[in-house]
Parts: sequence; structure tokens; C-alpha cells
Amino acid sequence: MTKLRTLWSGDLALGDAFWTWAVTVGLLVNVATSVLFLLLITQDQPWIALLLGYGLSVPYNFVATVGVWRSAARYDGPPHHAELARIATIVGMAALTLT
Repeated sequence: MTKLRTLWSGDLALGDAFWTWAVTVGLLVNVATSVLFLLLITQDQPWIALLLGYGLSVPYNFVATVGVWRSAARYDGPPHHAELARIATIVGMAALTLT
């Protein structure tokens, strides 16, 4: 939980926020919730599937996006790296949320 607070506040290095939390953990969270969603749908539990499938992944995607955005604001390297991380995170999290 402490790491998520650190991510949310933008106190992580941009590389860690992006590669670890947005890309790696983001994929794991979204794949796991998608599998859970599909399993619950096959068990004829559409409301629980919707609640768990999106109720877990969407908040995580939001936290990861805000965390990368804030980490990018503090990034001391080339500005285009920060902008690319922001764009990639927004596009990636939107795609994961909508699929």
C-alpha cells in the first residue's frame, strides 16, 4: 500500500512508475481482472463480473496514470521522455480499460 501511495504522489522515479507500475503491474492487473470477468460471465454472474472486472482495474489504471503523470512532472531528464511516458500511459491505460 505504501508503494501505491508513493506512486500516486509521483515520488517514484519516472522509469519505475512507468515500467514497473504502469506497464508490468498494469498488464498483470488488467489480465487478471479480464480473466475473472470472463469466468464470472460463464458462471452467469454478469453484475458481479462487471463489478469485479472493472471495479478493480479502472481504479488501478487511474492511479497508475496519475502516478506516471506526476513522476513525469518531476523528471530531470530530457523533456520528451516525460511526454512520451505520459502519452504511452494514457493510451495504454485507456486501451486496457476499454477492452
